[in-house]
Amino acid sequence: MEIKRYGDFNPTGKSEKKHQIILVNTSRGIYEYLQTLKYRYNGKFKRIPNYIITRSGDVLQLIDNLEYSEYFGDTSMDQNSIIISFENLGWIQREPLTDYYVNWIGDIYKGEVYEKKWRDYYFWQPYTSKQVDSCAELCNILFKDLSIKNNIIGHNTKINYNPKYEGVLTFSNIEKERTDVSPAFNFEELIKKIENE
Repeated sequence: MEIKRYGDFNPTGKSEKKHQIILVNTSRGIYEYLQTLKYRYNGKFKRIPNYIITRSGDVLQLIDNLEYSEYFGDTSMDQNSIIISFENLGWIQREPLTDYYVNWIGDIYKGEVYEKKWRDYYFWQPYTSKQVDSCAELCNILFKDLSIKNNIIGHNTKINYNPKYEGVLTFSNIEKERTDVSPAFNFEELIKKIENE
């Protein structure tokens, strides 16, 4: 698996206690997201994921595995986690009298839509099978390299979050206001691919 290094981001610090992999969304297209990371707050934006998986399945590494940023704003979570961000718009809404949808910042989306009412939203941009494949490969690498346990919550609903949990979970498992990852994510496929690696 090819992992491409991207950018020159300054982490908040280093931690050798990583025991969680947290899945999140970019909530915008990859180009716009990378521009935000590079230039927001005059290049001092603090919410930097370790990895991004693009819609084509490419894996970009922004900061090293033992580095962390202030992604969650909770020091314990930030220090203990590897953050994998999927290029995905998340929830989208139908624009009346048009044939397209828009995301939260008004970007137009005309692709396939996953429909399911969840957390007060109805329409979601699907994840690609290439993203799930790359995520499975990347997780298996991280399990081995960082001795993270091969546990996966396997759904996106809120749990009783335990900072000591070891394995893979989503931002929506931790906070009920979050919608990443969305109902469009295929957890069954991810688990199957991880087990078959």
